[in-house]
Amino acid sequence: MKQFDPTENSASIVSITDRVRPLVIGMPVTSVHFLGDRAAFVGAEENVALVSAEGEISQVAVHGGGILCTASDGARLVMGGDDGRLVALDKAGEVTLLATDPKRRWIDNVALHPDGAVAWSVGKTAFVRGGKAEDKSFEVPSTVGGLAFAPKGLRLAIAHYNGVTLWFPNMAGNAEFLEWAGSHLGVVFSPDNKFLVTTMHEPALHGWRLADQRHMRMTGYPGRVRSMSWSAGGKALATSGADTVILWPFASKDGPMGKQPAMLAPLAARVSVVACHPKQDVLAAGYSDGTILLVRLNDGAEILVRKNGAAAVSALGWNAKSTLLAFAAEDGDAGFVEL
Repeated sequence: MKQFDPTENSASIVSITDRVRPLVIGMPVTSVHFLGDRAAFVGAEENVALVSAEGEISQVAVHGGGILCTASDGARLVMGGDDGRLVALDKAGEVTLLATDPKRRWIDNVALHPDGAVAWSVGKTAFVRGGKAEDKSFEVPSTVGGLAFAPKGLRLAIAHYNGVTLWFPNMAGNAEFLEWAGSHLGVVFSPDNKFLVTTMHEPALHGWRLADQRHMRMTGYPGRVRSMSWSAGGKALATSGADTVILWPFASKDGPMGKQPAMLAPLAARVSVVACHPKQDVLAAGYSDGTILLVRLNDGAEILVRKNGAAAVSALGWNAKSTLLAFAAEDGDAGFVEL
């Protein structure tokens, strides 16, 4: 195992494991996001735990049942649930009801745009609410699998069976359809707006170069990909789904077409979640055995953050200053790591 000091100060190497501050969240956690200086640990059911940098924990009730999806822009955390409600939580702990499905159907996908627009889905229908709070909707051929806003312009990618629909809510006319057989779930745009990538129901990714809709097949995973994260600057896409972090190259105009991915940080456990550092070529990787590693992208050097535990790592998140990493496992074991 190559090792490195993420502070890049070799004269003062301190064990990262000594910097871990444990937290008792008291519930299974599915994701973690920072709202200002507070971390929001999202539970599988009903509650979010807001945790200050000093470790003070407050539980906030946000749903009347399961929390099915989350998205955050750093100022608010928007969540959909099986109670048919779409809610937003701010850093002060205030909960705002954004929408309610009249039939109490599940709201199972959500996305946020930098200008404040929010998208969510119910069954086959995707909704967008812009700054004027005017809801617009679009129905796709099958149940929505994932949503993502393009980084530029108001364009929404809607993943579904046999492809992705690109919808422009503020423009009249037909939406654009990107076809590929199979069930498409999670979806992301590259930060430079040149590529679109989906996770599949099968153990694979699929992508398109948006300029000419050329296909990018990314296969070879032993398990389904459930976590994706773009590196700083969008030069690479890190993914879970194997017993190594799979890192696909996107620096060139062809992206990963004709190229092999890098395989970093191998362990005798499956990678469950990945989170790239917002500013440096470093990522955090959580594993099914509870291990957490920091990994440098250029040479694969690793440093141990957390030894294996009783449950899989389910959530990783960086604060805006990139100085604090929050983590949680499926059993509610959680903590902060100061870097």
